[in-house]
Amino acid sequence: MITTKQRSRLKSLANTLKPLVTVGKEGLTENIVKEIAVALYHRELVKVAALKSCELSAREMCREVCECLGCEPVLCIGNRFVVYKRSDKDGIEHIEI
Repeated sequence: MITTKQRSRLKSLANTLKPLVTVGKEGLTENIVKEIAVALYHRELVKVAALKSCELSAREMCREVCECLGCEPVLCIGNRFVVYKRSDKDGIEHIEI
């Protein structure tokens, strides 16, 4: 569980990120969840965008992704959300929160 201060730091870092994963009209499929998991492994902080044609809201998708992958929700605004999970990967610069 991340604190409010840590979440604030992650929000500031996420502000400049471009969405790495886009969810289409099919919604949150198994492949999309795997793609988010890979992005979290390599980057730790991932912004996801949902198209207008997607049936699920960004908040619902964020909740599902966090349950499946064990990551922390950082931000959910409009059709975008940001999740964080500390990576086990060696050789990357970890985000200090």
